[in-house]
Amino acid sequence: MFGREDSEAPPVWPAFGDLMACLFGIFVLYFCWMVLMEVALTEDLRAERAERLATEERLESLERALAGPLASGLITLTDGRIGIRGAVLFDLSSAELRGEGRRLLRELAPPLRAYLAQREDAIMVSGFTDDLPLRTNGTYVDNWELSAQRSLTVVRELVDAGIPAEWVFAASFGENHPVAPNDTEERRALNRRVEIAPVPRPMLERWTGGGGPSPVTERGALEGSELDAEEPGEPAVAPDDAAEHAARGLPGGEVGGEPEPAERRAPAEPVEAGRARPATEILAASAPVEVAPEAAHAR
Repeated sequence: MFGREDSEAPPVWPAFGDLMACLFGIFVLYFCWMVLMEVALTEDLRAERAERLATEERLESLERALAGPLASGLITLTDGRIGIRGAVLFDLSSAELRGEGRRLLRELAPPLRAYLAQREDAIMVSGFTDDLPLRTNGTYVDNWELSAQRSLTVVRELVDAGIPAEWVFAASFGENHPVAPNDTEERRALNRRVEIAPVPRPMLERWTGGGGPSPVTERGALEGSELDAEEPGEPAVAPDDAAEHAARGLPGGEVGGEPEPAERRAPAEPVEAGRARPATEILAASAPVEVAPEAAHAR
């Protein structure tokens, strides 16, 4: 009896084979996913390494271009940012270039221009101050305005020295982002500085909208716009207002027009109860009626 029951039991090996096939498929999919992840990670690492090498090459190129000014000790180069102490360029609380600062900027312009010509970079000139109140008797509102004027002065000097104007722009930070605490005069002198830093030129183009025309256009420059169609000094009259003025006898629906004489206006037609008259019908009814000279003389 037991032998007959064992012979009638369903076979186990087909189900076991299906299970093994499913497990094998799962392992194959997992292996493929791991391979794809490794390939993507390798590509990311390769791109990061290329970017790091490009940055290092750019900094080395900038350092070679500024070897002369760096040797003089008048400037510093930290992470690609050229630092110039404020005492070299300006007097205290002033935005007028000193003679030494003007000569230094004239010396920096040729290597900077050569560097920018070889790379897709622009330069940002940033102005910084300490936290002391200004002593200019109202010439500048605050340190922010003073740092802005100083950075603009440096930008103008670099442009006059031959750097294209579209490759340089100014920024102002005031007393923010100090490099040292403002607790001693020596440390405050470190914070009074101007920095010149290269930035990718495509980034500058995105900031400025690609250098295209400004979206703000003077009046009359937009052809076919509503500004051209509108005459200055004449307020527009809505259709409902025009109909109301016409019903009261104002010529053409204009505001402030003289009413037509009663004998020159056609009698108003009766309006059916419950029916609104459109503006065109009101205008037609209120239009002036030409009177023959004989009839006018007879009256």
